[in-house]
Amino acid sequence: MSDEKEKDISLKDIFQKVVSTGVSAAFMTEEAIKSTLKDLPIPKEAVNNLIKNAKSTKEDFIHSVKNELKTYLDNIDVSKEVDRILEKYDFEISAKVSAHKKKASANKKA
Repeated sequence: MSDEKEKDISLKDIFQKVVSTGVSAAFMTEEAIKSTLKDLPIPKEAVNNLIKNAKSTKEDFIHSVKNELKTYLDNIDVSKEVDRILEKYDFEISAKVSAHKKKASANKKA
């Protein structure tokens, strides 16, 4: 019974690690996923499927963020925002411009 308990614990640990890796795998590189799972006795096909799912999840996540950001930026009225900023803030611009005559070179005589 002790062997069954150890086996259950190790299977539970393996399952937890695979699930937690699956969730975080979307933000990991392929090499990081492989190194995380290399000590676990799981089939190569399962690791490859996890990597494939991680890539797909990462692409879906990036696509969703891109679309959300695009929608947000499309809804911004730039001229209205510029007017609002110009109304609320004073601007001070300082500049120094100077011009100096070039030194005459030995080859050029003016």
